[in-house]
This record gives sequence, structure tokens and C-alpha cells, in this order.
Amino acid sequence: MNDKAADRSISQTVRAQLSLRDMVLSGHLRAGERISELQAVDITGVSRTPVRMALVRLEDEGLLQAIPSGGFMVKAFSERDILDSIELRGTMEGLAARLAAERGAGARQLEPLKQCLSDIDELVRQDPISVDAFSAYVALNARFHALLNELCGSAPVMRQIDRVAALPFASPSAFVMAQSALPEAHQILLIAQDHHRAVIDAIENREGARAEAVMREHARLAVRNLRLALRSRTHLDLLPALALVTQVADK
Repeated sequence: MNDKAADRSISQTVRAQLSLRDMVLSGHLRAGERISELQAVDITGVSRTPVRMALVRLEDEGLLQAIPSGGFMVKAFSERDILDSIELRGTMEGLAARLAAERGAGARQLEPLKQCLSDIDELVRQDPISVDAFSAYVALNARFHALLNELCGSAPVMRQIDRVAALPFASPSAFVMAQSALPEAHQILLIAQDHHRAVIDAIENREGARAEAVMREHARLAVRNLRLALRSRTHLDLLPALALVTQVADK
């Protein structure tokens, strides 16, 4: 296979992976539902080899489970599974923040992060916050976390964060849209923004332990969002993937 054909195969694999992931997280494929390679080909419009690779990747992400007789099944998740994934993300993002603080980040490196912080400030000043504003927050929050993680200057750490964030419900904005319908929504966003501000200050002042602690605590906001969303379950249209969560952990 030449380089051009290899690039095309990788592109088709990514396309199939994103399409199938969206089918699961949008609720079109339900927990326990079986999916074969041929079904995945029909769904994605991609040939069998890239589809096979996409299915294996989604198994690695934890969304699918291989069936001994062939094919895959959409996995269900316990609340504990998700809590562990969120804790793992907090640990890795905390490490990235600590490294950024200890290795030093100059004013030029911090400027995009501070601009993103300012843009989020504009949104959270709204009370109540509209669904459109929450959608904008999702994009800005993802950008903030990406910029923050890049400051660590460690390719291995950033790769591991990307892997962790790909776990089901583990990304920084996984529950934001479900949160938007909750009475506590504005308060939670204000707390999250305080964390954003605090971690920038810690990195700027080269306080590694503080930066790490802030990001680990910040990840635990997602735990609060998860529990509120699961106990409400009245706005599953905002996060259909919550239907995949079948077991609730003891407090």
C-alpha cells in the first residue's frame, strides 16, 4: 500500500469511528444492541477494512464489546465506571498542570489561555444561561482544557490525556449540556470558572502542587454533574447517552 492509499484508509477509519461513536452517544444504538461489520458498513458508507479498524478502536475506547461469536455489542456502563474514568482524567490533567507550573510558562504562552478565560467569563455572566450559551461554553471549555494541557510540554502526557478523555463520559464537557437543564447550572459554571482562574494563577506563580490540586478538584465537578443528571433523568434529550448508564453507584 502506497502512502496515499494508507492516508485514505486512515481517513476512512476515522470517519467510520466518528460516525459509529455518534450513533452510540446519540442514542441511536442502545446498550446491548449488537452491531456487525456489515451493519457498520451500511451505517457509515465505508468499506469493511476501515470499518473493522474503527470497531476495534471503539472497543478500545470502551463503547463497544467484542462478542465471541463475532461482531460487537454496545456496552452499558455503571456509574462507578464513569467515576473512575473522570478520576483518571483529573489525575492526568493535574499532572499536566503541575508540569506546566514547574517548567514555567511565559506571558506569551498564557495569553491564549487568558483570552479563552475572558471569553468564558462573557458567557457565565448571563443568568439564566441559554442553551445556545451552553453550547458555546462546551466549545470554549474544550479549548481551555486543550490549551492548558499543551502547556505541560510533554507529548507522552498529552497523548495519555487524549486517550483518557476518549473514554465514555470522561471528557471535560461530557455532562455540560445535560447540566444546562438543572437548577444548579449557573452555580456549577461559576465554580468551574473559578477553578480555571485559579489554575492559571498557580501556573503563573509556578505553584505546581496547587495547580495539580485545582485540576483534580475541577474534574470532580463532572462527578457532581453526572450524579445530578442521573438523578434527574428528565432531560435525556440533551444527553441521550445517559441511557447507557444502567447502574448507579452507592454514595
